[in-house]
Amino acid sequence: MNNASTTINRVAGLTVFFWIVKILSTTVGETVADFVNVDLGVGLVGTTILMGVITIGSVIWDLKLKKYYAPAYWFLIVMMSIEGTLISDLLVDGLGVSLITLDVVFTIAMLAGFYLWYKEEGTLSIHKITNDRREIFYWLIVLITFALGTAVGDTVSEHLNFGYLNFLMLFGGIFVLAGILFYMKMLDGVTAFWLAFIVTRPVGASLGDLLIQAPVDGGFGISAGVVNTIFLSIIIAVVAYLTVSEGDVIPAED
Repeated sequence: MNNASTTINRVAGLTVFFWIVKILSTTVGETVADFVNVDLGVGLVGTTILMGVITIGSVIWDLKLKKYYAPAYWFLIVMMSIEGTLISDLLVDGLGVSLITLDVVFTIAMLAGFYLWYKEEGTLSIHKITNDRREIFYWLIVLITFALGTAVGDTVSEHLNFGYLNFLMLFGGIFVLAGILFYMKMLDGVTAFWLAFIVTRPVGASLGDLLIQAPVDGGFGISAGVVNTIFLSIIIAVVAYLTVSEGDVIPAED
């Protein structure tokens, strides 16, 4: 499965657009999952299976390209967001697994994934995704971190019920701190990236809740349809721009 290295990295370069789309995709992904689960009556198990099949198809599409292509990459990110959230919800709501247990299990799974990735490839750099095996490890960790971000966010929400704005500020602060520690050379790039990647899931969820939930519950009471239409429009516009400009297509590091 290990292909010859190419000169172009197979995943998106880290620009401000990366984090914008990553955060907004969480809210949009949750809305899609809720619509299929509740409004269409498919149920949590059925929705998890359905979205899982679409996610697998998206992985195959992305791997066959053997290069970074913005629409394929970001569609898969949205699907990973949906599936990671559904897996966490299914384990908690469907099987009664505690959130603390999930936090531990997903953390161990993530660390095991990193161990195997490094053992097989000798690097964990997201700037060196140049063959199939590294890309598969990348997407495996992405899925696990979405599930972990969901579980951690729900755990904090359950034990610290201090409102959507404070919740957003807490995880947003961790995101900013990861960036500051990286630029101060106090945190390596791999750790900083994945820490930021994990917390953007609860950041996106809390942003959506803050805008959509009723004022009596601490939100702004904006229609879910309006919020998701705006978010989806921004995502489509950014992905279209990146597809044309190739502004986040980067050479792989040596």
